[in-house]
Amino acid sequence: MPDHPIHVLFLCTHNSARSILAEAILNHIGQGRFRGFSAGSSPRDNQRPNPMALAVLQQAGIATEGLSSKSWDVFATPGAPHMDLVITVCDNAAGEVCPYWPGQPATAHWGYADPSALDGTDAQRREAFRQTLHAIHHRLALLVNLPSDSVDRLVLQTTARQLADHHA
Repeated sequence: MPDHPIHVLFLCTHNSARSILAEAILNHIGQGRFRGFSAGSSPRDNQRPNPMALAVLQQAGIATEGLSSKSWDVFATPGAPHMDLVITVCDNAAGEVCPYWPGQPATAHWGYADPSALDGTDAQRREAFRQTLHAIHHRLALLVNLPSDSVDRLVLQTTARQLADHHA
């Protein structure tokens, strides 16, 4: 077990929806053992978290203070927190190019469809965000509840990858 919380970086393209949801959820349920971060491979200029992502988090009682869209480059700078696990949450099937994270952290890919890409009414779009929140929460709850002795780098990577196949 590391002497700090297990740092998990969630990566997506724009860092405005899925990765923001994952960061907030992990920090909410992480029990002090896990700390979530998020970033994007290519956030747009002046990118901000999607308002619907923030709304569904708040409706679920999950804090949104401090959430911001940022480039993954900020985690490659000197003094940036060391990551233990990097999880891409962009969905390859949607045609997005997932970022590659250099270095030594364990890695996994959990594909989720982009709820912000849904065409529909506001109610339908809100429901897509809510369903994405619940799917991410389900996987993260399994990760957070791993026994302490199961959380070394290789076990963490194997388990995170197996959770990708776990149907939420």
